[in-house]
Amino acid sequence: MGQFIKIAQTNERASGEARLIEIEGRRIALFNLSGAFYAIDDVCPHRGGPLSEGDIEGDVVTCPWHGARFRIPTGEVLSPPATQGVASYSVRVRGEEVEIEV
Repeated sequence: MGQFIKIAQTNERASGEARLIEIEGRRIALFNLSGAFYAIDDVCPHRGGPLSEGDIEGDVVTCPWHGARFRIPTGEVLSPPATQGVASYSVRVRGEEVEIEV
């Protein structure tokens, strides 16, 4: 079990937006979906596209480089060209602070 680290404030991103967080050498995409926060690896396993820059539709993000799709809450791959999902991270909100477990 890791430790929780403060990474953002709840008001820094509107619903349906993402941002890149870099923690301990990892690139992590933080998503706000209707006030619920989720974090997955930012790097698409297909060719390294930045998922934090992808289009978000519901709870799915599409890689901006080649169109692979991932379920944001779990990191599960939904469509090629990626053949594997990405890691997801536990996120909690304490007051106005968003924390991620690493």
